[in-house]
Amino acid sequence: MSKHGFLLEIGLEELPARFVTSSINQLTKLMEDWLKEQRLAFSEVKGYATPRRLAILITDLEDSQPNLENEARGPAKKIAVAEDGSWSKAALGFARGQGVTADDLFTQEVKGTEYVFAKTFQEGKKTIELLPELKELITSLHFPKNMRWHDYSMRFARPIQWIVALYDKQVVPFSITSIESGNTSRGHRFLGKDITISNPSDYQERLREQFVLVDAAERKQVIREQLKELADQEGWVIPVNEDLLEEVTNLVEWPTALSGRFEEEFLTLPKEVLLTTMKEHQRYFPVENQDGQLLPHFITVRNGDRNHLENVARGNEKVLRARFSDSAFFYKEDQKIDIDAAVKQLDSIVYHEELGSLGDKVKRIKSIAEKLSAQPGFQHVSNDLVQRAAEISKFDLVSQMVGEFPELQGLMGEVYAQHLGENKDVAKAIREHYYPRFAGDSLPESDIGLIVSMADKLDTIVSCFAIGLIPTGSQDPYALRRQALGLVQMVSEKQLDLGFDQLLALAVETAEEKGLKIANKEETLNQLYDFFMLRMKHALSDRGIEYDVIDAVLTSEHEAIPWVFKKAELLSVAHKEESFKKVVEALSRVTNIAKKAEANVAINPDLFEKEEETQLYDRYVELSALLKQAKEQGQVDDAYQALEQTAPVVHQYFEHIMVMSDQKEVKENRLQLMKQLAHEIEGFAQFNKLVF
Repeated sequence: MSKHGFLLEIGLEELPARFVTSSINQLTKLMEDWLKEQRLAFSEVKGYATPRRLAILITDLEDSQPNLENEARGPAKKIAVAEDGSWSKAALGFARGQGVTADDLFTQEVKGTEYVFAKTFQEGKKTIELLPELKELITSLHFPKNMRWHDYSMRFARPIQWIVALYDKQVVPFSITSIESGNTSRGHRFLGKDITISNPSDYQERLREQFVLVDAAERKQVIREQLKELADQEGWVIPVNEDLLEEVTNLVEWPTALSGRFEEEFLTLPKEVLLTTMKEHQRYFPVENQDGQLLPHFITVRNGDRNHLENVARGNEKVLRARFSDSAFFYKEDQKIDIDAAVKQLDSIVYHEELGSLGDKVKRIKSIAEKLSAQPGFQHVSNDLVQRAAEISKFDLVSQMVGEFPELQGLMGEVYAQHLGENKDVAKAIREHYYPRFAGDSLPESDIGLIVSMADKLDTIVSCFAIGLIPTGSQDPYALRRQALGLVQMVSEKQLDLGFDQLLALAVETAEEKGLKIANKEETLNQLYDFFMLRMKHALSDRGIEYDVIDAVLTSEHEAIPWVFKKAELLSVAHKEESFKKVVEALSRVTNIAKKAEANVAINPDLFEKEEETQLYDRYVELSALLKQAKEQGQVDDAYQALEQTAPVVHQYFEHIMVMSDQKEVKENRLQLMKQLAHEIEGFAQFNKLVF
């Protein structure tokens, strides 16, 4: 077999920047899976992407599938051969199923029994004949949003403009809508021109000649180097936000960084306002001095060459000046806000038609926050400050600045609250109660911010479940999964002695107190428990905990969340130790046999016949006390050590005792000991779920 390169390029109208990386990753994975499914050998599948193209380059792709030869085993000879020596109906049916004739059947002995076998042969197809199937692979791509164009029924992220499909020097023929595949690609929209790709291996360099860097990693590195060069020239510090860098990389095909400036008077605005305007609205990088102070300069990245950079800079400066002028006006007007009046305005803003206004939500947050303040770990926190923070937590939503820049909610609340004389801890809590906003985000630092954040998220989750707005599949419009995961992170990392049952019970109680009707309370609570258990699994998995350990420690929704995390981390480490298997074997044996016990009755030590029974009973009593003490003190090591020291007693017991005695009374007494011991063991973990 010979090997050749293959190039697939899908040319598009400009993709949104947030589509680019996920789309090429998806296409690369689909291509790899397809090649393996087709049994086509290759060296590497490399993805390239710009705003105008998604491309795949495959190196050393075999020119055909390997032939398949297989021996299939059929029925035993005694069934397959009739009395006259001819093939039976069973044998002939087997032959038809394998696509062979009776002449292709033969018998062969396997472990002392003769069976009928058939040799099958499937000739491998030529790669060039298989590649047109990629049309279905392309059309199967899914995007956050699709669109239709012209009168085509097909929906795609953006209209397809051209397709390159080239195996070695041969075009792979297929079409999507009216676009025929070929070997012609397009360069930069303004600087380049159409080019013919003669060989897949020339792709990257041929596009570079037409001012297109198709490798996203290369474009990102070029931008990074250009930013560093500008910083070095001017003595600046250019903080590089990686998310912004990723977005800018996916906005350009030929990056050229340049600087602009704005009036120093705008530096009187809060730094966050300036940064948000530059980053979120204009995709600019800010400029700082060596002390971290913002300077009246910015960096933008042009999709083009270095010609006429002065004109480009002036155009960007004009746009930014207008943006900053608007921000300055909003900021000035917002200084006139009266916080209590702003809070009253929330009553007229609909939060959800079934959940009332934003004002109603704030009232629920206040009530939940008050209940949380009474929980262990929060007794030292001033409830008056918590109530004030909860009451004004959303007031900045009526400000003009947040109306223009929703990303600044909470942050502007802190700025305005401080300006208007609120307690600094209350002001800080306004910003912090939105944390964590995404995976890996900071948690609230202050206890007041933590309580209000938990109250806000609990209210959102419980009220949405109450009216049936439950996440399904990939649909989660209210970000309930993210908020639940944030709750898990806050409780676990702040070491709060709280479980799901406590948190959900007080939130449900508040919802009912505030007039929210829950049609089936029990069913809703069960759905909430299941939902939070899945978030716990996700959080534990993110910490590197194995799936079987996760299943083992999630024994109940009544356990404090930090205790569950401690158990998982301990068992994950212990799982790697040689001695751990014997401990698990002993404890699992108890829990497995305990399933045969009936209703709970008292254990009768007078029915013990051997010393090993007494020893295990005494150990059970001791273990129960040790586990209770360890849990109260949060000492997970002590709890596990108590279980570990129980294992030898269990092994000794089973060596000398037959639980299923012929004497019914003795058997039931022994099973009862197993059941009650298993209750203590499974209160820590379901060890029989661990996999070795």
